[in-house]
Amino acid sequence: MSTWLRSSPLPSPLLPSRTCPTTLHPPPPPPTATWASRAALQISVSFSRLLTRVTATTTSDARELQQGIAEFYDESSKLWEDIWGHHMHHGFYDPDSTVSVSDHRAAQVRMIEEALRFAGVSEDPSEWPKSVADVGCGIGGSSRYLAKKYGANCKGITLSPIQAQRGNELASAQGLADRVSFQVADALDQPFPDGQFDLVWSMESGEHMPDKTKFVNELARVASPGGKIIIVTWCHRDLGPSEESLQPWEEELLNKICDAYYLPAWCSTADYVKLLESLSLQDIKAEDWSQYVAPFWPAVIRSALTWKGLTSLLRSGLKTIKGALAMPLMIEGYKKDLIKFAIITCRKPE
Repeated sequence: MSTWLRSSPLPSPLLPSRTCPTTLHPPPPPPTATWASRAALQISVSFSRLLTRVTATTTSDARELQQGIAEFYDESSKLWEDIWGHHMHHGFYDPDSTVSVSDHRAAQVRMIEEALRFAGVSEDPSEWPKSVADVGCGIGGSSRYLAKKYGANCKGITLSPIQAQRGNELASAQGLADRVSFQVADALDQPFPDGQFDLVWSMESGEHMPDKTKFVNELARVASPGGKIIIVTWCHRDLGPSEESLQPWEEELLNKICDAYYLPAWCSTADYVKLLESLSLQDIKAEDWSQYVAPFWPAVIRSALTWKGLTSLLRSGLKTIKGALAMPLMIEGYKKDLIKFAIITCRKPE
């Protein structure tokens, strides 16, 4: 398992922590400056070798995580589309409402609309976003919706070749190929120039990012001056003033979810806000929407237990089956107020 696949109260580090000996035995005082020079050189060489090993391990872990994410979505995307349609994210519901199965796809569209409303995207056509980056695009449901709503040009990125191919097929089928496109790319190293997009959209992809600092920096980099950034993501609860970390049982639960869904370290909503503040982004807002998504995971489980759901699940692959078996853990995390469904928005200074 990746060294990043652990819960953490802080944004994911660039390097894993290093262990050090618990006891050090200092050498006797050097008799000459020549001895000191040789010792300093040896220490420098040893540290350089250690850093090389750590960096190599980190790079290997990053590749392993990316491959796991890509394979998970390569396997599961067709199943999801067959049962839930083109939007691969939570739905937005009225708290304590009784919803029918037929309402869930409409709830996913409501999630998009509520996110736009929360971010203050104008309803004035003269102020609509003309260019959108869909970071972690799935099969492109959000991009196609935003392209139709605003007449915008949308570019989506995903680690899954299957998702990118399917997204482009659907864009072509809906007459949007001239304005909507998808490609395989890393959200931490986006293939876009600086300041290109009026709206940078990340709908439930941040939880997969092993380096939250680099993730937020890339979102801000590709946003145009005055452009809006919308992050909708899974977080763990904010830590209390006297807490330095989550409780052991909380970390254990999150690690089980990480194993199933190829997730690196979790962070809190407060951590995201601090990252945005560190970049001097403006109009930063955040809110916990957990109460509005409560019916979602029970509905996904019910759909998986239908004949169509079970037969499709068995055909999809072991990674998808493992993810399905972990769905009750998500419900447990929400019920125990450990997992938070967060929206965080901001604006890049002009």
